[in-house]
Amino acid sequence: MVIMILKYCYLQQLNEMSTILSFHRLSIIVKTKVNVFFNIKFIRLMIKIFKLSAVFLLLFVIQSCSAEKDVFIFTSFHEPANQGLRYIYSYDGLHWDNIPGVWLKPEVGNQHVLRDPSITRTPDGTYHLVWTSSWKGDYGFGYANSKDLIHWSKEQLIPVMKNEPTTVNVWAPDIFYDDEKQEFVVVWASCVPHRFKRGQEDENNNHRLYYITTKDFKTISDTKLLYDPGFSSIDATIVKRDKNDYVLVFKDNTRPNRDIKVAFSKSPTGPYSPASSSFTPGYSEGPTVEKIGNKYLIYFDEYKKFSFGAVETKDFIHYTNISKNISVPKGHKHGTIIKVPASTVEKLIKTYELSVNLKADSTSKVLSTIK
Repeated sequence: MVIMILKYCYLQQLNEMSTILSFHRLSIIVKTKVNVFFNIKFIRLMIKIFKLSAVFLLLFVIQSCSAEKDVFIFTSFHEPANQGLRYIYSYDGLHWDNIPGVWLKPEVGNQHVLRDPSITRTPDGTYHLVWTSSWKGDYGFGYANSKDLIHWSKEQLIPVMKNEPTTVNVWAPDIFYDDEKQEFVVVWASCVPHRFKRGQEDENNNHRLYYITTKDFKTISDTKLLYDPGFSSIDATIVKRDKNDYVLVFKDNTRPNRDIKVAFSKSPTGPYSPASSSFTPGYSEGPTVEKIGNKYLIYFDEYKKFSFGAVETKDFIHYTNISKNISVPKGHKHGTIIKVPASTVEKLIKTYELSVNLKADSTSKVLSTIK
């Protein structure tokens, strides 16, 4: 009897242990399946994320490839300035190459010259060009516009000094687009004898800086004095650094200076501060400014040396001469620098090549065949 009881108890313990082991195995199996389920779900989620990332990366690459690179273009002329508008271009803003050809022949002004070509591009992609149309005897400057730098509108003479009959000249107009007011500001130098203190210069060479504003070059504001630094000044260009922060870069045209200075203002039309000290060698003129990164490069025509110089600045107070780092094709004279799409430069070069291949007498004869 005792033996039977002990045997019964032993069998009961075995059953309990078997039940416990079975439950443990079941829990392991369940946990394993759950873990596998969640691992598979996680893997699927990661695959989806990877696929989406790949799609976004591909779109980014496509967009980056399709985003057209900008190129610097420098408007130019060759002496004696009777042939017309020329260009040079650069990928880095330092080393420049010719774009062969003449792209706009001067047709307005008493002397039919095209000097000091200044250009800007408005948000709609239109290029607007102004230039000196005569050495003396004109009351205005030349103007034309273009969508591609190849086909130009009919040239106009903008008679900004018509109300000043003793005006000697209208020199070096510079065009600035005010993106806040959505209008153009054009600044130039004129000499009105006996209007200002003579200083070092003769009455017929005592220039001051004037300006007009316009939205379309059809309706034009009255001419106003932009800046009188107390001495003869020409070749001015306006630089916008930020809202309410403008720099006027110009030439001190008095003997023996003939160098470049700056002044500052909260508005493109002034009033401007007193002139700074010079930061270029003597006999420098025709300044133009480009921005690379956080630095401004100011190019200037060293006309006695028949070459170009340049300085670098972050604040228009401290300057470093970098003339040894630049290269400008021989014969190029001063204009302005802007950025344009690379395709624009490519089209200019192809247009010229086509004109050569067709043995045309001039570029203008084949422009109508270029679509």
